[in-house]
Amino acid sequence: MIFAFVPRDGTLERLTIEPGEPLPEHAVWIDLIAPTVQEDRMVEQYLGISVPTREEMQEIEVSSRLYLENGARYMTATLMCQSETASPITTPVTFILSHHRLATVRYDDPRPFAIVTNKLGRACSPKVAGDTVMMDLLDAVIDRSADILERIGAEIDQVSHTIFEPEADATPSYNEVLKALGRKGDLTSKVRESLVSIGRLLLFLANEAETMKWAKDARMQVQSMQRDVVSLTDHASYISNKVTFLLDAMLGVVNIQQNAIIKIFSVAAVVLMPPTLVASIYGMNFKHMPELDFEYGYPLAIVVMILAAVLPYMWFKWKKWL
Repeated sequence: MIFAFVPRDGTLERLTIEPGEPLPEHAVWIDLIAPTVQEDRMVEQYLGISVPTREEMQEIEVSSRLYLENGARYMTATLMCQSETASPITTPVTFILSHHRLATVRYDDPRPFAIVTNKLGRACSPKVAGDTVMMDLLDAVIDRSADILERIGAEIDQVSHTIFEPEADATPSYNEVLKALGRKGDLTSKVRESLVSIGRLLLFLANEAETMKWAKDARMQVQSMQRDVVSLTDHASYISNKVTFLLDAMLGVVNIQQNAIIKIFSVAAVVLMPPTLVASIYGMNFKHMPELDFEYGYPLAIVVMILAAVLPYMWFKWKKWL
């Protein structure tokens, strides 16, 4: 599917390009979503560039993600998708700048694209171009990453409260806590991966700004976004460390509770062992056992078993082992 964005009356109008329909002459942004081979060729002829395939976009080498070809600048970044669902994913998105026109190639629908589409559909600069649209997209991606990290931080605080300050009348489900920490850790790692790729893209863009003769304001905006990416990457690392700490703390709490239960059974076994020994001795069926002829042998054995149980218990209490 191809969407073409054309400036019109102070807005950027989105046009759906049907198969066989020519691209508008004054389009500043061509957005390709899961394009077919025919759609790739149409855009290639229109812009005079080659459109990378999905396999090429998934390459992880920097030289395969950030490069120049026939005067066009190819920049592939990893963006977040479905971050609010139980199965967040990352997806590669390629930005192609050619003669102040922007082409984007993607196979998923990251939220920043909808945000920028709605924003430019309401109002845009009279001097809108592919360069400015790309800056808006990158800015929206960074803002979206910040929002996701803020949400993760708030949810991790709730998990921390569940571990260290559980409700008095509720026993925390450590199985659910473990799953929650795993999900937050996975989401944080994906956000960090996205931020690292955006940081590399911005560094490439900053180096190319002079060649593309960008205005000072645009170069300053790139530098500002670079600083934002660095700070967000540091924050993502902090959240990852916090997730690791909470995971270790939760496992420590579980071990303490298990040890307390095992200690109860151990004490019970030690307390009951002497009475069991006395009962075992006098429960034997040997013919010659002098104590069996005692008149008060039975109550004496009961008293001995009680003392054998009480004395170890009192010893444990005096040692503060209980």
